[in-house]
Amino acid sequence: MKLWGGRFEKGPAEQFERFSRSLHFDGRLFFADIEGSRAWARALERVGIFTGDETGRVSAALESLAEEARREPAFFDAADEDVHTLVIRQLAERAGTGVADKLHTGRSRNEQVSLDMRIWLKGEIRAIDEAAVRLMGALLQQAERAPEVVLPGYTHLRRAQPVLWAHYLLAYFEMLTRDRARFARCYEAADQMPLGSGALAGSGLPIDREALARDLGFAAITRNSLDAASDRDFLLEFLFAASCAFLHLSRLAEDWILYSSEEFGFLELGDEVTSGSSLMPQKKNPDSLELIRGKTGRVLGHLVGLATVMKGLPLSYNRDMQEDKEPVFDAADQLRGALDMAALVAATATPRPEAMKQAAAGGWSCATDLAEYLALHGVSFRQAHETVGRIVRAGLAEGRAPEEWTLEQLRAFSPAFETDALPLMRDAQGIRRRELPGGTGPNAVAAALHEARERLGKVSGARC
Repeated sequence: MKLWGGRFEKGPAEQFERFSRSLHFDGRLFFADIEGSRAWARALERVGIFTGDETGRVSAALESLAEEARREPAFFDAADEDVHTLVIRQLAERAGTGVADKLHTGRSRNEQVSLDMRIWLKGEIRAIDEAAVRLMGALLQQAERAPEVVLPGYTHLRRAQPVLWAHYLLAYFEMLTRDRARFARCYEAADQMPLGSGALAGSGLPIDREALARDLGFAAITRNSLDAASDRDFLLEFLFAASCAFLHLSRLAEDWILYSSEEFGFLELGDEVTSGSSLMPQKKNPDSLELIRGKTGRVLGHLVGLATVMKGLPLSYNRDMQEDKEPVFDAADQLRGALDMAALVAATATPRPEAMKQAAAGGWSCATDLAEYLALHGVSFRQAHETVGRIVRAGLAEGRAPEEWTLEQLRAFSPAFETDALPLMRDAQGIRRRELPGGTGPNAVAAALHEARERLGKVSGARC
């Protein structure tokens, strides 16, 4: 069945039909198309195109279609051009050609596909949000199990200052919080109902678009028919949000690949998320994290690809836009999988506190605390920085670790040092000085953990 054809003397070439067919990927819009078609039938009844009996027949037939599609995977092994023609053909077989033909009154595939994508995307965003919450919960559980464990913090992948392991995990919690906010904005962008826009100029029927939007559960209607027919911003925003989320997951993956290596030894990854070697019996490879890191490039590519498709298209609809679906579908699939995999990794990882603590105490990571100590005792920070730099140089040259220094040795560099400076050079005690909100002090982190748990509890019950 074709939704067009009277203008043509010849049918399309079989080669062209193969080239343009999209059912093999847009079939996943089937249930959204059913939902939109049932609502459109009700709208047509309100303007006198359908009788109540016809609307009932269409609705019942579409529901039976949905039930069969859920039950029979082979349902989509059809030769139809796309999901829309599949639905109309099946509807004609069940309810009669007359009502199937009338269902398309005043409706274009341009607005129909926009509607289907919006309905589908709203559902995907809700699922992604739930997956993000699961990962955030797993990170909080890790932090709450080991609130006092100290980890070396890094800049330039060089030991910088010690931080609490919980503080480190909360950094990724905040990244995911921003990701959820981005997806919430994507949801708002998708939550605009395009039906009534026609192919580009608006429908010629007196459709109550506001009532139709309410019927379909949309917050608003699109404001311009030309724009509605050609708008893919909501999909680009989704791909951008998915790319940002993957960037965060990739950074976490990179950290934990390093931290679980023999060279770092900070983490033991669970057997459930690692693999062995076909040749080397001793190997325990972080494949789950490597796959997350690798899929990041794939999703970034989808964002660039769709932006490139859209960059030069004239208003309004162009068939190029058929290329929007596969990248968006794949990005959603990959992100949900990656979030759930990361949650499993976080839930099954075991920190190694002693290795973390030993690394945090090394590399003169107390140097900033010593410089700040001097600044608080009347030394300009520039001079304090210089003084501590000379202490570090001397310690490295003499092979003397920070905890081995005496007060007399420190005072040889600055008389501002007193006995209370010595604890700063032992066991990452400087952490306790960093109690400002957002800092890595134990009290600040405990408060942040409590606040994060409260936030997660509130938002877990309030989906997009």
